[in-house]
Amino acid sequence: MTAARSAPSRETASVHWHCLSPEDVSLRLESSRDRGLPGAEAARRLARCGANEIREAERRGPWRMLLDQFTDFMIIVLMVAAVISGAIGEPQDAIAILVIVLLNAMIGFIQEYRAERAMVALKKLAAATARVLRDGAVSEVPAAALVPGDVVLLDAGGVVPADLRLLEAVALHTEEAALTGESTPVEKQVAALSDPELPVGDRRNMAYKGTVATYGRGRGVVVATGMQTELGKIAALLAQEPGVRTPLQRRLEQFGRRVAIAALAICAFVFAFGVLRGEPPVLMFLTAVSLAVAAIPEALPAVVTISLALGAYKMVRRNALIRRLPAVETLGSVTFICSDKTGTLTRNRMRVEEIHADGRPWREWDGGSARSESWRLLLQAMALNNDASVLEDGREIGDPTEVALLAVPAVHGLSKAGLESQMPRVAELPFDSERKCMTTLHRRDGGVIAFTKGAPERLVEKCVAVLNGAEQMPVQADVILAQAERMAHDGLRVIAFAFRVWPVVPAPLKPEQVEAGLVLLGLVGMIDPPRPEAREAVAVCKAAGITPVIVTGDHPATAKAIAARLGIMEEGTRVITGRELARLGAEEFAAQVRDIRVYARVDPAQKIRIVEALQSRGEFVAMTGDGVNDAPALKRAEIGIAMGRIGTDVAREASHVVLLDDNFATIVTAVREGRRIYDNIRKFVRFVMGGNTGEIVTILVAPLLGLPLPLLPIQILWVNLATDGLPGLALAVEREEPAVMRRAPRPPHESIFAHGIWQHILWVGLLMGALSIYTQWWAIERGSQHWQTMVFTVLALSQMYHVLAIRSERESTFAIGCFSNPALLGAVLLTFGLQLAIIYVPALQPIFKSGALSAEELAFSVLLPSLVFVGVEIEKWMIRKGWIYRAPGPAIQRGRAARCAAEPRRHD
Repeated sequence: MTAARSAPSRETASVHWHCLSPEDVSLRLESSRDRGLPGAEAARRLARCGANEIREAERRGPWRMLLDQFTDFMIIVLMVAAVISGAIGEPQDAIAILVIVLLNAMIGFIQEYRAERAMVALKKLAAATARVLRDGAVSEVPAAALVPGDVVLLDAGGVVPADLRLLEAVALHTEEAALTGESTPVEKQVAALSDPELPVGDRRNMAYKGTVATYGRGRGVVVATGMQTELGKIAALLAQEPGVRTPLQRRLEQFGRRVAIAALAICAFVFAFGVLRGEPPVLMFLTAVSLAVAAIPEALPAVVTISLALGAYKMVRRNALIRRLPAVETLGSVTFICSDKTGTLTRNRMRVEEIHADGRPWREWDGGSARSESWRLLLQAMALNNDASVLEDGREIGDPTEVALLAVPAVHGLSKAGLESQMPRVAELPFDSERKCMTTLHRRDGGVIAFTKGAPERLVEKCVAVLNGAEQMPVQADVILAQAERMAHDGLRVIAFAFRVWPVVPAPLKPEQVEAGLVLLGLVGMIDPPRPEAREAVAVCKAAGITPVIVTGDHPATAKAIAARLGIMEEGTRVITGRELARLGAEEFAAQVRDIRVYARVDPAQKIRIVEALQSRGEFVAMTGDGVNDAPALKRAEIGIAMGRIGTDVAREASHVVLLDDNFATIVTAVREGRRIYDNIRKFVRFVMGGNTGEIVTILVAPLLGLPLPLLPIQILWVNLATDGLPGLALAVEREEPAVMRRAPRPPHESIFAHGIWQHILWVGLLMGALSIYTQWWAIERGSQHWQTMVFTVLALSQMYHVLAIRSERESTFAIGCFSNPALLGAVLLTFGLQLAIIYVPALQPIFKSGALSAEELAFSVLLPSLVFVGVEIEKWMIRKGWIYRAPGPAIQRGRAARCAAEPRRHD
């Protein structure tokens, strides 16, 4: 058994089994169709090839996952800041920072731990046991014990336990949607196929591990087990695919590094300058360290975490479950949505859409249309030549195509059960792939009527007439087939119906006799129709600058028809098949990837290639899907979106977002929320960095102007803690900008400081510093003993006015409503109250080195910072006028995207 001994592990992987005849397959694997393998030989092959199982990649243990959460540069800097805060006698600040770090670590750990379960879910698809022939006898063995050469018996309802080359198929259909995206059960055949490059979905003489036999029975020889199966190949892709870092992760990492470096530089400068100026070294050390700690926005991770968590909570109430928190923000960067068709954009339920009868097409039918003899017989044929059924509780049993056919007679009050009681089935010729027809014979009025359905090209040639009303007309085969081709071009699955009257059941009951001399009744076209809300969702996505693309294993004509109905196809766009894609080089494909709107008959590896080609052009990709075949691409895309109801566990575990209602329109809600959250994070950065810049300017410039140190270390830390704390966190719940879904996605490479943020931080920081230094000069000139308290208060309140003004990047605070964010208003009032307590409560004055201000001093300290609010309102007015911070044109953005795409991508 030389061939069999070497084949299973290596040689079989390169064999095109679907191109070999059943005899050649059995010969190559040294197996017998009728006896299977000897038990001893099966044991030897099992020892050599290994178990028929999906192997899991080596996983990180829980402790490793937890420790990895502390390797981010920003987190390391924050931990160092906590140590420094504790060392200078500020344990409260140190504890607050450490709590923030631990909170982020726990959330990250939980998300990663759940993501690692994808391989476990994949293993659940495998069948537990299998019926095999060994030593000529049928036995039930664990599916893991199957080996190449085993002959497996399949029955309806059973899970295919390994990849099989079918040796026998009696009306066998398998459900392959999870593997290939095919929306209806696939009819199987035995004959060899000629094209070695056929996609998996077109290899009709193969049955694949993890799919389900829905109808008929069959027998096949195992040609691949374990990781060599198509399911195993997907598992390997899933294990190898690392995923990519989200825009938020990249931006925060860059932001944290820059801020930390700048803080250290400022720390060193302040210390050196103060010592050279004659200040006490200990005081300058504490001042410099306090300023460095204040310059680092330690509340940023908390704001990001809270923003994402609140967004995730809000989204789950709108049927979008967020599995990985950064995915909430990433949705705002998405430029392409690669969507599976079946069950995502469509209902995943076949429906009769067009009937061609009485010499004309019908897209709507009512009781009047069914009055003619031809319609009456067609309705009877659709109900009686049908193995599907509807139970008393309304549940539908059977092939989805036949279930769809039953619905049309039901509209006219014709039930299958009622018709069968009047016209019982007395004989049948089951469907087979060679004839492409099925015939049932029914007793009627003392005679027998035979109804035949099948592929139009096969059935029309068996017809001698066509029934038009009650009159039989000559068959115009070319006209009828042209009509069938037109319906197929529209994406419909077309079935022809015919009949013949017999005095008795013909004997012998052979197809060549029964299926001849037929009278054509009509053509029936079916489709898995689009979801009613999907078209509107697609339109909203396009208005938001997001390009939807269909990526499916289904037929190109069907996919194109659905794309056209949904508005996905546009002038200048095109459809490409998996076979055409395989012939394109990487550069050639990447050059045209933006113009392709439909990918049909693609395999899992090609889905990853599509995502990578888009990413190479600077696009940010969301991949939606529900099947096992989608999982690797879901993981590779920036955002993987799985279906919650019909989706497989594998797809859900590999995804970032799960749509609980399987509704494509929910993606629009998720994108809207993602954009709102990122806007709010930008607002926080604008707020906290503007305030921190004001603190730095105040402490650096005042000594340069010959003034004393304006703030003490404890006051610096208080301003930082109070203003960055509750008011900053309250920005997380700010409402969305009015035009959030009428703007293009932000470029993936865009800096968090884009669109005027760095300019805003600079001028606001300078203004705050100038107001604080002016306050110091004014108070000293007037001989005030509390000049430091006044500077302290002006700086703190400047940031309160600032946070009230930046709630929108464009709109006036009065336009969006001063009370529309009660959490922020409450945080500002609380901070103001605490500042007054520091000034006037005797117990707090020694701690913060403050003193009670006079009414004039307090009024000055409260009113002067309002200039910050006025300045920001003027800035927003100028933005609305288009005078400042205008976005770059499309050509510039495309150039930036191309440069970004040329850079190597970073992975988790």
